[in-house]
Amino acid sequence: MTESLTTAGFDDELPSGRQVALIDLLDRLLTGGAVLTGDLVLSVADVDLVRINLRAVIHSITPDSPAPW
Repeated sequence: MTESLTTAGFDDELPSGRQVALIDLLDRLLTGGAVLTGDLVLSVADVDLVRINLRAVIHSITPDSPAPW
């Protein structure tokens, strides 16, 4: 994958304007882990039909920290 992204939160290590490959960003994300949260509301004509709360923890699995399942 050759798609590149601008970085946010990595400015202290990268010169401004430098692009990072998506795989490098994903590698750094999985090494340190990330928490994703969000709310999704589906509505029609100002009537809320479905509300979904999303919470996810993403991190890599290593022999030192195996999967919880």
